[in-house]
Amino acid sequence: MTNTTNLQKPTLIEKENISGLKFPEEDVLKSKDEMKIRAAGLEKALKLGNLEHGKIKIIFEDSEGLKQVDTTVWGVTDKRVILKKGAVVPIHRIHEVIV
Repeated sequence: MTNTTNLQKPTLIEKENISGLKFPEEDVLKSKDEMKIRAAGLEKALKLGNLEHGKIKIIFEDSEGLKQVDTTVWGVTDKRVILKKGAVVPIHRIHEVIV
């Protein structure tokens, strides 16, 4: 997978501030392989969050650029990742999940 963090350093953001962000419709990943890696990372993050309440890093992109949140994943739907305190990140805007 292309490591996007080498291209631009993500801005660290608190999960409480995610609700104020705007997310474009297009997927940030282009290949099916990258999307499979992202899905596998989200599945691992969900298990870690539910079993051990472990924090992970999610690198995602809103309309203004690359962001990073260090958080616990509470749920994953077909379109969104649900974080602690109800914050939500659209899956199609996630570049990388670091477990």
